[in-house]
Amino acid sequence: MTEYETLKRLVAEVEDDVNKAVGGNKAAGTRVRKKMQEIKSAAQNVRQKILEGRGGEGAPAGAGEGSSGSSQQDQE
Repeated sequence: MTEYETLKRLVAEVEDDVNKAVGGNKAAGTRVRKKMQEIKSAAQNVRQKILEGRGGEGAPAGAGEGSSGSSQQDQE
């Protein structure tokens, strides 16, 4: 599944910047936040492909997600 490979690639690409950001590098932190948005999108693409493979069971992708204003931790 190419979507999953994309997700893995994005996570690998951000690793160095995460370590720099933890060390206090503000520019690296900005790059990490930007890459995390890409990772979020890539993860959603993987989720959609999985649902398509099941015959589309469940709610359409994105239905009701994030509309309540809850934090990311609340959704886990």
